[in-house]
Amino acid sequence: MFITPKFLISCILTGFLFISLNTFGQTLPPSQPDPPKNWHVLDLKADGYYGISLVQAYQFISGLKSKPVIVGVIDSGIDTLQKDLQGVLWVNPKEKPGNGKDDDHNGYTDDVHGWDFLGGPGGKADFSETEEEVREYHRLKGKYLSLTAETAENKKEYAYWANVKTEYDSTVTKARIETSQLSPIMNAMVETSGYIRHALNLKANQTFTKADVEHLQTTNDTLLEVKNLWVIAFSDEVSTSTNVKVLKELSEYMAKLNNSINPDLEARKRIVGDDPNILDHKPYGNNILKYNDASHGTEVAGLIGAIRNNDYGIDGVADNVKLMAIKAIPIGDEYDKDEVSAIHYAVDNGAKVINMSFGKKISPHKEWVDEAFKYAAAHDVLLVLAAGNDNKDVDAKPDYPNDTFADGSATDADNVINVGASGLKADENLAAAFSNYGQKNVDLFAPGVKITSTDSDAETITDDGTSFSAPIVTGIAALILEYYPDLSARQVKQAIMESATPLKGTMVLKPGTKEKVDFTTLSKSGGIVNARKALEIASKMKGERKK
Repeated sequence: MFITPKFLISCILTGFLFISLNTFGQTLPPSQPDPPKNWHVLDLKADGYYGISLVQAYQFISGLKSKPVIVGVIDSGIDTLQKDLQGVLWVNPKEKPGNGKDDDHNGYTDDVHGWDFLGGPGGKADFSETEEEVREYHRLKGKYLSLTAETAENKKEYAYWANVKTEYDSTVTKARIETSQLSPIMNAMVETSGYIRHALNLKANQTFTKADVEHLQTTNDTLLEVKNLWVIAFSDEVSTSTNVKVLKELSEYMAKLNNSINPDLEARKRIVGDDPNILDHKPYGNNILKYNDASHGTEVAGLIGAIRNNDYGIDGVADNVKLMAIKAIPIGDEYDKDEVSAIHYAVDNGAKVINMSFGKKISPHKEWVDEAFKYAAAHDVLLVLAAGNDNKDVDAKPDYPNDTFADGSATDADNVINVGASGLKADENLAAAFSNYGQKNVDLFAPGVKITSTDSDAETITDDGTSFSAPIVTGIAALILEYYPDLSARQVKQAIMESATPLKGTMVLKPGTKEKVDFTTLSKSGGIVNARKALEIASKMKGERKK
């Protein structure tokens, strides 16, 4: 599941209340200036932004030779035509493009740049799904809805069902409330777009930006109400963000809410054709990597390895990577089977680091995913996870996937890094308000607020989320392996963890609250990743990677 646009929804609901109360005398929050679009790679001491010190990192390795590193990107797919990704996409050396044959006999026909585990015949893809708790509720309700803990024969499965039902009830209740709140607001925003365009002398097909709205001067009461609504809807966006982006995110979010209330439970079978509750390792899917939902995966890929110094788009963190696109994450929750298939595919095709910017509340086949994590570990592959965007303590209430294995064999795997999202400055907002946290289960933080990256069908886009913190860490991991290829996944994790200096005494707002806590209480390392320090630590290690 990708980042839920919580701030967008919160701002729009707040804006609607503001307009409904007709509080013209109330002062809107002042607009914050845009940060540099590359703030996440800057240095705190040199630039004033709590980035990863990437310039200093490249100075440290200046003059050294690098080796290419294959990075698996398990996500929503990638726009393989994005200019900033040309030349850095992985190319299957044993596959002949477009001949309709499985040249390398790996079970995947024409998998030139990767594979789509959500794909089906006829070029279709199951890219719009519901939450796992919704799927599981409908799968199990016939068996357990009329039973109790006392009458159920299988106590373990009933306990699982009880958890599923609790999550389902919460999800569906929230979806119904927010749908009723957002539907009239969505309609109002679509209708009022015309007012703004007219006031700005724009054509019907032209977009307007946050800056356009903020600079709009009017004494007309109706237009002022419209302006205030849009100002608040734009409030967490950068100045170049457009009305199309805001409406697209709101529309997608409402579609997701509707899919919780009225789920299409046959989509998977109808489109992909497999049974997601049977793991037989038989190939399924197709080789189409770009659909309408490819923006998220393209953003993630760009942060890891977009072409550097080409005067276009952004500069990725790593300078010598090959990005393997693996589509397995829909709008909604991913299937455990697809996670497993995607990890195995990446490992089997040579990935040394895998980025996993997704997560969910329920994992019906966690033992399958645990096995895939162990498979990656056995092949010395590093997994980098996004911690999630529900501002919750994942020590108390876990997100999935995670490296606390169901069989008790591990609670903190050597080849797994779980990443929270940090803010721009060394102030009380250093921990992003949406980020999950946990002193045991979140390893460290990385920039995740107003992060600019490549976009599908466009130059750049700016978004928030641990989804974008994780690939920044993935990029650092790849950079380490480029220049120190003898290091094992365990050693790369160690270097990255030790680069995050514990920020003891730095008091920040605990995500989702007004309570101030020491930053070190929010993750295992207690700090923020630093590329320069990670490379220096890595340079002093004796490699233990098996040849």
